[in-house]
Amino acid sequence: MKKKILIVVFFVLLIAGTAAAWFVYSKAFSNNVNLKAKAEKIIYLPTDGNIQNLYDTLQKYEILKSFSSFKMLAGYKNLENKYKPGRYLITAGMTNNALVNMFASGRQIPVKITFNNIRTREELSKRVGSQLECGEESLLKTLTNKNTAEKFDLNEDNFLVLFIPNTYELYWNTSAEQFIDRMHSEWEKFWTADRMKKAENIGLTPAEVSVLASIVKGETNKSDEMDEIAGVYINRLNKGWKLQADPTVVFGIGDFTITRVLKKHLEFDSPYNTYMYEGLPPGPINLPDATVIDKVLNYTHHDYMYFCAREDFSGYHNFAVTSAQHSANARKYQQALNIWEKKKRAAGK
Repeated sequence: MKKKILIVVFFVLLIAGTAAAWFVYSKAFSNNVNLKAKAEKIIYLPTDGNIQNLYDTLQKYEILKSFSSFKMLAGYKNLENKYKPGRYLITAGMTNNALVNMFASGRQIPVKITFNNIRTREELSKRVGSQLECGEESLLKTLTNKNTAEKFDLNEDNFLVLFIPNTYELYWNTSAEQFIDRMHSEWEKFWTADRMKKAENIGLTPAEVSVLASIVKGETNKSDEMDEIAGVYINRLNKGWKLQADPTVVFGIGDFTITRVLKKHLEFDSPYNTYMYEGLPPGPINLPDATVIDKVLNYTHHDYMYFCAREDFSGYHNFAVTSAQHSANARKYQQALNIWEKKKRAAGK
């Protein structure tokens, strides 16, 4: 009789244990995400936060079917001491176990950051910082710290050459310092031995090549004539001429609404006024991408010393060797511009 009782107790415990195990298993490995098929939700967990931030976020957006079961498993797996901040993607069908493992391992999804058409530190900070946890203010503060530039053998004026426009994948909780380190890494990858040799043959440092590329970019958006314009400026540098680049004058003034550089603008004293001062300006006037930098490194060898916008308003330029040829080209453009403005005024009436 006693033996039978023990057998019954054994089977009762076995069944209870199996049921308990199945309950725990089902809570850990069954879908606990309150999202429809193929739906997803991105959540952000701050660097200075803790597991309570995670709990609050999950409850705020009602992401889970059963918050208590998630919290139970999180406690069992000691998530409180393993939790990592970041930008996480939660998808339909995820289990509590998958969620806990994701937050514990820091398996976050990166942010794709694209920056181009940038002229100033403020613009770069706004474009990039607004997409990262560090924010615009922190990034701008780091970018304007002269010690940051000196760390990379650059200075306050030319520091922005380090940032080559492209699309980069970064983690959301990347700090301002980490972002700059990443850009330096990309800079070093770009400046291969071949490119370094080409810069040396031109007689410029990589930073100076980027400064010149920024001027070329400021002069034209036509990729197929950038190498020719670069050739003009290199010819001027080699002959000791002033670059006389209108975009540098505008940058020095800081008024980017200027569309036509007039005599009064040329009289504005600035180290970026290449009508006043010889050589390259102290820093870039925009951030040239890899294509423009390569156009400078592979510039067209010619005898042109001048260029002027074409009279057909195509965006391309007429090139000239002599001042007389250039003056003739300039007159053609000015006459076409006068006719166009006259027609515009007449249409306005």
